[in-house]
Amino acid sequence: MNDFLMKTYNRKSASFVKGEGIYLWDDKGKKYIDALCGLAVTALGHAHPTISNILKQQSETLIHTSNAFHIKPQEELAQKLCSLSEMDKAFFCNSGAEAVETSIKIAKKYGNEKNIKNPKIIVMENSFHGRTIGALSATGEKAQEGFYPLLNGFIRAPYNNIKAIEKLLLEHDDIVAILLESIQGEGGIIIPDKGYLKNIRKICNDSNLLFMIDEVQSGLCRTGKWFAFQHDQIIPDVVMIAKALGNGVPIGACLAKNFAADILTPGTHGSTFGGNFLSTRVGLAVIDTMQTESMDKHVKDIGEYFATQLQEKISNKKTVQEVRNKGLMIGIELANECTNLAEKALQYGLIINVTKDNVIRMLPPLIINKTQINDIILILEKLID
Repeated sequence: MNDFLMKTYNRKSASFVKGEGIYLWDDKGKKYIDALCGLAVTALGHAHPTISNILKQQSETLIHTSNAFHIKPQEELAQKLCSLSEMDKAFFCNSGAEAVETSIKIAKKYGNEKNIKNPKIIVMENSFHGRTIGALSATGEKAQEGFYPLLNGFIRAPYNNIKAIEKLLLEHDDIVAILLESIQGEGGIIIPDKGYLKNIRKICNDSNLLFMIDEVQSGLCRTGKWFAFQHDQIIPDVVMIAKALGNGVPIGACLAKNFAADILTPGTHGSTFGGNFLSTRVGLAVIDTMQTESMDKHVKDIGEYFATQLQEKISNKKTVQEVRNKGLMIGIELANECTNLAEKALQYGLIINVTKDNVIRMLPPLIINKTQINDIILILEKLID
């Protein structure tokens, strides 16, 4: 049957048939710890009873009309997300890449309204924003190979380097926005210096630029705050989220503040499936559950425990160059290429992935506990040894 699928993925050997909490079972009955949760998607774990009930209830009443009509759960979810992020308005779509595309259109239209002929956006080296053509154009160069010519209007700066941004602003008078990840996920869990985001916020204020933050992987309690930018006590102009918002149901959102929230008008943007009844009811259930269970505080505490265990048991191994984590975004950088470890980990009943060829990346469900972390650490020790 695999012969009928485009070869766009290097699929691992396992085939899963059931999930519960942080665990998955394959078609042979073997149990695995899911320390990746679909790349930060199933943050509340697999087969969460609240999500399952919402899916059943909503599918029995109404799944989809279109955005030509009022959709009450969409309006309720927008209000909750704006309250949590301190944004003003939301646009719903189906994925993180679509949320990024929305932000790019906001920036382009903002520039056009200022009569800038070719508005430019500063983006970061080593970044990842998605695989649609606009998001890919904003992404780091490696993923772009084979897809030229890309969308123009992007200028690249090294991540975590304020002086490079200041230099670009001196060289160009047509920059309208800065787009970055608050933590680079695909880039290897790269955490910027404290104050980096605050400095960019000041630059954007001084130069009338839009500050646009991609929180697709780092948002929704993943780092111990509702949004990773909140660690720096700043408020951006545009925020992109997806992944954990649907716990496996496709949904994304682009949130915006002040004038950025009103740039897109009827006829300038849209989405057929974005924000339908099913996805937004699930999104509401996810947010309500995270709030009820104080998930941000839980991740802060459990993330500190995970970090302690990693430092004590993993960081001193001779092949380990650095252990990086913010909450439950975890990267273990090895001295050598280790792409085979994701497949090897399956033999031990652990699901991880490797990014940048030598960084073990883990994005476990936010509901993880200390006992489960200890189990992961034991397997990691064997793997790295």
